[in-house]
Amino acid sequence: MLNFLSIAGNLASSWLENKVEKTKADGQAKVAEAKARATVAEKVAAGEVAWEGKMADATADSWKDEFALVVLLAPAILLFLEPIFPGVRNHVKEGFEVLATMPDWYQYLLFIAISASFGIKGVGQAAKMLRKK
Repeated sequence: MLNFLSIAGNLASSWLENKVEKTKADGQAKVAEAKARATVAEKVAAGEVAWEGKMADATADSWKDEFALVVLLAPAILLFLEPIFPGVRNHVKEGFEVLATMPDWYQYLLFIAISASFGIKGVGQAAKMLRKK
């Protein structure tokens, strides 16, 4: 009987410890979420986030993102159409070979423009690419 009480006590103790840990973790998650909201609120107040929101609103009715996506996907789509359009694979390959001969500044500008149309800040990445050469 004493052994049973000891086991039950251990189980109750473990359950209570787990409950306390879960409560602490939930509290820490709420604190982290509140801190994140406060940081965003500070940035909005400072105008750092407002610009990005305005840019997103300004491009809501724009077709340039869809056009950029079509241009980006066109080579991949054309490769699957080789049975219908014989020789298209060579044209795609030659197109990329010609792009590779373009000046670096043009390639980086193209990268930045396409990245920006998808909301990716590509200037930093392009700068890293420039440093590698």
